[in-house]
Amino acid sequence: MSKQEDKPTKGDTVEHQTGLARLRSRLRLLYHSQSPAAQRFQAAVLIVDLAIIVFFIATPLLRENESFLWIDLSIAALLLVDLVARALASTDILRWLRQMPVIIDVFILATLLAPAWLINLGFLRILRLWTLTRTSTFWRPLKKRGLGLYQEPIQAVINLLVFLFVVTGFVYTAFARRGEDGGIDGYIDALYFTVATVTTTGFGDITLPGPWGKLASIVIMIIGISLFVRLAQAIFRPAKVHFPCPQCGLTKHEPDAVHCKACGHLLNIPDSGGH
Repeated sequence: MSKQEDKPTKGDTVEHQTGLARLRSRLRLLYHSQSPAAQRFQAAVLIVDLAIIVFFIATPLLRENESFLWIDLSIAALLLVDLVARALASTDILRWLRQMPVIIDVFILATLLAPAWLINLGFLRILRLWTLTRTSTFWRPLKKRGLGLYQEPIQAVINLLVFLFVVTGFVYTAFARRGEDGGIDGYIDALYFTVATVTTTGFGDITLPGPWGKLASIVIMIIGISLFVRLAQAIFRPAKVHFPCPQCGLTKHEPDAVHCKACGHLLNIPDSGGH
């Protein structure tokens, strides 16, 4: 066979590029469109993501199980497929890779593929819940059911939960079985200490040993109080909708607003049903 016959023809190259383009177009429709098939796909992806997050939360309790490694690697495969699919669905892959949720997902994938090397940072897997709330797939079902007004308080609750479990994982990893009296003996103790510290209850029956333990407790209290204040504001502040004013650009308005309170421009805010 000649060298010329070994080379791919122009038609083969065009056909390959067209096939890749069709795949990317199909993935964009599945991840971003509103068709019934796309909504079913997005719902399935969301359910799988939530199941993975439940596994991440339960990881400290399941780590000694014989099947843990296989589940860990299976989830890694699912996350890898999802990352590749989302990369192909993006219009600019390099720009997509620079987004913080994507960077966090890549790090989480690394902890799944190399649990023996990155086990000390495995508690950061719960950040997957935060990255999930950065996508429209998470919020679209709520908005479709008229619950878009509650996005801010729901996000505040999720931010607090993520913080609690990240801190619990850190406390368990860094301080478990290091103290004698008042030390952390297990994951439940770490969670109990975190909640008691964040809420500033301070029972004192479980404490972190040494000066580093005191400094960690101070940081946990300061950030925890800030997140609680943010949650209270989101719950008790009057609900507003996200609708940019065409005139001045003000993005938050009351759901029944007729005119922009900043410039008086006539608004046409859709109702909760999206009409």
